[in-house]
Amino acid sequence: MTEPATTAKPAPRNPIVVLLFILVLAASLTYLLDSGSYQRENGLVVPDSYQTIDKDRSVLHLAGSVKYAPQGEARPVGVADVLMAIPQGLQRGGGLIFMVLVIGGMFGILSASGAVDAGLERMLGMVRGNVYGLVVFLMTVFALGSTFLGLASEYLLIIPLMVELVRRMGMPPLIGLAIVTVAVKVGYLSSVTNPLPLTIAQPLLGLPVFSGAAMRAVFFLCFLLVGVLYVLYAIRKQGFTTQPASDIVSGKLSLRHTLMLLTLLVGVAGLVHASTAWQWHNPQLTAYYLGLSMVLSILSGMGASAAADAFVAGMKKILLAAMLIGLAMAIAITLENGRVLDSVVHSLVSLVGADNAYLAAIGMFVSQLLLDVMIPSTSGQAAVSMPILGPMGQLAGVSPQNTVLAFLFGNGITNMITPTSGTLLAYLATAQVGWTQWARFIAPLVLIFAVMAALMLMFAVYIGF
Repeated sequence: MTEPATTAKPAPRNPIVVLLFILVLAASLTYLLDSGSYQRENGLVVPDSYQTIDKDRSVLHLAGSVKYAPQGEARPVGVADVLMAIPQGLQRGGGLIFMVLVIGGMFGILSASGAVDAGLERMLGMVRGNVYGLVVFLMTVFALGSTFLGLASEYLLIIPLMVELVRRMGMPPLIGLAIVTVAVKVGYLSSVTNPLPLTIAQPLLGLPVFSGAAMRAVFFLCFLLVGVLYVLYAIRKQGFTTQPASDIVSGKLSLRHTLMLLTLLVGVAGLVHASTAWQWHNPQLTAYYLGLSMVLSILSGMGASAAADAFVAGMKKILLAAMLIGLAMAIAITLENGRVLDSVVHSLVSLVGADNAYLAAIGMFVSQLLLDVMIPSTSGQAAVSMPILGPMGQLAGVSPQNTVLAFLFGNGITNMITPTSGTLLAYLATAQVGWTQWARFIAPLVLIFAVMAALMLMFAVYIGF
């Protein structure tokens, strides 16, 4: 009997190909769109200061470079400009790239020592039969850290643990990534007291930094409930296995493994404190991870040479992150070189209507969704959009609090899926999950959150928030 032919599944598209396509698209926009710029004071856009810039759109500039453009004139980017944008992007994203690589090396040491396997076996044995409860607890903790403290890149340290956790239960790394990423993005969506967006956006509109926290807390709970249910549904659909706990629970961790895991736990606590109290950024965080790696190497007992080999092996697993982050930065550099980024901002703010407060709030939300693709930085998007949208919103009857809310919703939702977000790409690379795979998984939740956000904005307008 002839066996039925099987249809081969297409190979997943490499994320480098996706980002290169977006880079070429960004270069094309420099030929299609007008160039213009806003005036800026102290890095902030001056409202009503947009002016177009003369541009020669000739395709002959493909062989040239923007650096040869006459003073006061814009040019589309050439082939050399696009190629140069990639190493410039790698340089601009260097801080994040080095941090991701060091984290990969640190977990190479933990994995080679056996501490990760031993710790996860112990934990899975203790929660046997209550995997859903464990996921709810973890996602709630991660989301609280994001919405109150603004933790995001700090969770890079957690992702390898979550990936290994779900692998132990027979699930793909995508689920481990989702446990962290969905929780973090839920926290940023409402940002109850998240200092990163609020310390920039709120003062620009004349609001106290943490005002409106009570309403945002209500919205946070709604987003968290839906996000957790979405991940739990994915786990149920995927299915999981649990090992018999009889021999796992009875076994104790070795002293060496216990010391390593306690060091990691204390290290995470110290990281959270330093990030919030001392405002550490990527260079300081990278140095911290290096120091933690050295301590773990000593505790592992593997010896200097074996620990160094494990560190390098861990770095190799996420080396793809370097190129992805550099390409994401190159897209922004290409738009800047073609002088079209401010033109896009100017076009998007025209979505805000002046006759109806409900439509104006939705217009702000949509403009922030689209703007975030080109300016995925939360603080950068606030500095560009808030000075413009604030006065426009007030003319349309939208309160400053609702303007901030539209910014938070738009920035948070798009950052869940946009391939230009350096942090998201770092998450994907650390979990070794492709962007296209992630996009297929998260797209339904992005749509659900977008509908929820629109309804919440209209509700906020209705009650006069």
